[in-house]
Amino acid sequence: MMGRCASPRCALAAALIAAVVAATSSSLAEATATPPLPVLPVPTAAQLRWQRREVIMFFHFGMNTFTDSEWGTGREPPAAFRPAALDASQWMDAAAAAGASLVVLVAKHHDGFCLWPSAHTAHSVRASPWRGGRGDVVREFTDAARARGLDVGIYLSPWDRHDKRYGREVAYNEYYLAQLHELLTGYGSVSEIWFDGAKGKNATNMTYHFQEWFQTVRQLQSSINIFSDDGPDLRWVGDENGSAGSTCWSTINRSKITIGEAGIEKYLNTGDPRGKDWVPPECDVSIRPGWFWHKNETAKPLPELLEVYYNSVGRNCVLLLNAPPNTTGLVDAADIARLREFRAAVTAIFGTDLAAGSAARASSERGGRFAAANVLDGRDDTYWAPAAAEAEDGGGYWIELRRPASAAARKFNVVRIQENVAMGQRVERHEVYVDGGGAAVASGTTVGHKRLHRLGAPVAGRTVRVWLASRRGPPLLSAVGLHLDPFAAGGGTM
Repeated sequence: MMGRCASPRCALAAALIAAVVAATSSSLAEATATPPLPVLPVPTAAQLRWQRREVIMFFHFGMNTFTDSEWGTGREPPAAFRPAALDASQWMDAAAAAGASLVVLVAKHHDGFCLWPSAHTAHSVRASPWRGGRGDVVREFTDAARARGLDVGIYLSPWDRHDKRYGREVAYNEYYLAQLHELLTGYGSVSEIWFDGAKGKNATNMTYHFQEWFQTVRQLQSSINIFSDDGPDLRWVGDENGSAGSTCWSTINRSKITIGEAGIEKYLNTGDPRGKDWVPPECDVSIRPGWFWHKNETAKPLPELLEVYYNSVGRNCVLLLNAPPNTTGLVDAADIARLREFRAAVTAIFGTDLAAGSAARASSERGGRFAAANVLDGRDDTYWAPAAAEAEDGGGYWIELRRPASAAARKFNVVRIQENVAMGQRVERHEVYVDGGGAAVASGTTVGHKRLHRLGAPVAGRTVRVWLASRRGPPLLSAVGLHLDPFAAGGGTM
């Protein structure tokens, strides 16, 4: 049996081996660190894909375009529908100008006139002089969208002021369901279907079979997102101004909502931290005062559109921006120019991240895969997670960016914070501090997919710390960014 080596050389070798073993064990522990449990509910893959779109487009076009109205009577003659130069590809130019990846068409509005040759009514493009009665706006729309790589959505109004079956519960619900079948089986994949409860005060009493409709939609298109006040996948934000609540949860309790019922707007606007259903909000707003084109209206100015962006995308929503084609069947050139200006402004603001090159540290880290540095990698699928033990502290969490000395003097006036919502929405309160200042430069409640804070004036600083409070599990941040908005008051220049 050999004796133990007592030489300094043996001792050094043993120390090196121990160090290697310790380092290997540590690296292995970091590499195999498990993710935290999700906080339920969480989004489906389709909901998550929708949330990351951020801006999508609405196209209101139909009989109201030719009668200069918002809500038609249902008595308009089909002959009134006669766009001389309809070009759905030009509509996609408008969508591309806004940076949209999904386009939603109003296939039938409240007047009941159908933009496709439905087999279930004579009140459609088939009875119009357009394309000699052989036209199909839905077909041209969906073909043009797919040619541009855009996904398709469809709105089919439940309220129908033309059809004689309206008011006869079974007959009308069967009629509506038959038209859903036409639209969801005849035009390829549909990513979003839009339902609403809009109805005039003196409208005929009518019970809609929403649950039957929803289940049929899901049967026909399994990966579709269904929009209504009640979801089940996407909800109305409670207004048509493009503005979510300053507190905005993606969660609600669907059992508290009746589609079309008055008094639910505030609940829809803010969501519910105790909600059992993941139904994120969509902010619908028109680029013009009206939803349909009117000769005497013009597009909202750029500052107003940017305000809409901050109050929708910047508050955990997707912005559904309407661009109504005119009586010729084209989106006005001035509207496309405004959409292009809007997109250029968003790119100018967020195309440069003034946090780039920063070092990140946090109150704690769960492990290598969940390091604080993940908030700077530009990816939605990586995130910082605090150590599990920190949840017991109760004093909140923090993450801090230390900017390079060469960048510390570059001012910013927008702070961007993003949660990894694939694991649930968690942050209930947050504050932002610069260079250890005693007063927060920004504060708020929820974060969600994206929270954007515009500061009162541009600030410079070496360190930016975000403090977070959450009782729904440790906060999981996928991004923290700093930007300069040159369009804000006192924003300076790029």
